[in-house]
Amino acid sequence: MSTQDLEKLKNNAYLCQMIDFSQIPSPCYVADEDLLESNLKVIREISRRAGIDIIPALKGFAMWGLFPRMQSYVNGMAASSPDEARLAYEEMHVRAHTYSPAYTDSGFDEILRYSNRITFNSLTQYHRFREKTARYHPAVSMGLRVNPELSQVGTDLYNPCAPGSRLGLTRHLLGDTLPDGVEGLHVHALCESPAEDTLRLMQTVEEKFGHFFPNLRWINFGGGHLMTRKGYDTELLIAAMRTFRAKYPHLHVILEPGAAFVWETGILRATVEDVVSCNGIRTAILDVSFTAHMPDCLEMPYKPRIRGASDVQPGQQAWRLGGNSCLAGDYMGDWSFREEPYAGMTVVFEDMLHYTMVKTTFFNGVPHPSIGTYSRQKGFTLLKRFEYGDYKNRLS
Repeated sequence: MSTQDLEKLKNNAYLCQMIDFSQIPSPCYVADEDLLESNLKVIREISRRAGIDIIPALKGFAMWGLFPRMQSYVNGMAASSPDEARLAYEEMHVRAHTYSPAYTDSGFDEILRYSNRITFNSLTQYHRFREKTARYHPAVSMGLRVNPELSQVGTDLYNPCAPGSRLGLTRHLLGDTLPDGVEGLHVHALCESPAEDTLRLMQTVEEKFGHFFPNLRWINFGGGHLMTRKGYDTELLIAAMRTFRAKYPHLHVILEPGAAFVWETGILRATVEDVVSCNGIRTAILDVSFTAHMPDCLEMPYKPRIRGASDVQPGQQAWRLGGNSCLAGDYMGDWSFREEPYAGMTVVFEDMLHYTMVKTTFFNGVPHPSIGTYSRQKGFTLLKRFEYGDYKNRLS
């Protein structure tokens, strides 16, 4: 399935268009299994044609209830902690490609148990854990993260190559030779980026680190490749990867996007609980929180799409949406709605699977959104409803 075919599907049958929201608890994250599978087909086809592995990064999406649906499309997962690596092993039945800015003595044994590739952020970390890895887990392949110092991400919060970044070794820090035992390089320098940025990244990595390539087994170009977004040039990505592999046929090439796997495949269903007005600004207060349940909206920042709402045009009434926490800045705006918001009204935030559930908090004790799935064959299925015990147990 091409990205064009995928876009037609989304335009004609976007998530839950016919669903009865009275059957879904509020608030609730809802994943569309059919649209997820459409994304998976696109990614698998790119992987096949490019001759590379494309694996999901758990830091972007870790809804393990959908792993059975994903298993036939991917052969690995990217992890950044002992718990993520264990989740990949227990629920996807694969050993993870694991990277962390710093491993600890207490957690590294678990990392080894559930990983097949481990990337180290510094030479000191590599030398600290190299002997244990080589002696007790010789099948685990070790690599180093490198920083190509190529900034193509506009928001510093999400820019791994921002000046002074703690993530990875620059060409200067790495020197002219790799330590014994290093078999791969890991580069992560993108965020929701187009194929053109990937091409520039590959060229820069080759210029700065290409002299190491003959002695390596693999290279991981990290995440941020938003290959399921409308307008993404998949043919450019495939051509670039095939050219690279033809030049370095001994290298196993890996990409590990997070958002691309679940891009535009899920929603957050919410409800207006009250409407308030202050100094001419009208705010609909919801049963969800931006800071607790949609943190990227405030951090990136970006304005999410809302079903039945649009940007405010001249002459239209503007509405803010306020989160149900006591943080003063827990709001976003402004939108124009087809109908004036009222208490009890359903609000549907589009594209709310990536970097939402994995980043939610129990701040203020605001009720946590439930988690469910939807498919045209099975309808809605509730997977998880959060209760008081979930909040209490987080705080011991």
